[in-house]
Amino acid sequence: MAKITMFQGYKGEEQPKIPKPSVPPDPMIVTVQDGVPVSYPGCHGLGVRVVHPVNPNAPSRNLGLVMFYVPPHAILEPGSHETEETYVILEGSGRMTFAHYQRDVSKGDFVYLPPWCVHGIENTGNVPLVVLIATSPPNP
Repeated sequence: MAKITMFQGYKGEEQPKIPKPSVPPDPMIVTVQDGVPVSYPGCHGLGVRVVHPVNPNAPSRNLGLVMFYVPPHAILEPGSHETEETYVILEGSGRMTFAHYQRDVSKGDFVYLPPWCVHGIENTGNVPLVVLIATSPPNP
């Protein structure tokens, strides 16, 4: 059984990197339909930049959230980049390819990808593979 730890809050001597505004900002609540579609070279899947600097409806500076839809049997070829990324498999199943091995993934899996980690994904099922991709900082 995992040990449950107590949240400690934000503490430390270091000043915040983002200054606290005098008036608290309001949230931006968006849907996938409010996002900006993006295609990836050599892939028949489609991404939607939901929270991203290019989306005027949720113009994040330090975080990118993309819904990625991969049709059955489509592949996003392996590549790497300097940003940290996490894939959250929301629907379907697939196979991820890394530099040294492959692994099957399915609904409920979180895949943390450190900077420069080689990664690609293939939908090995018969239904769309839906992946929430969180990137920090956002990919260009």
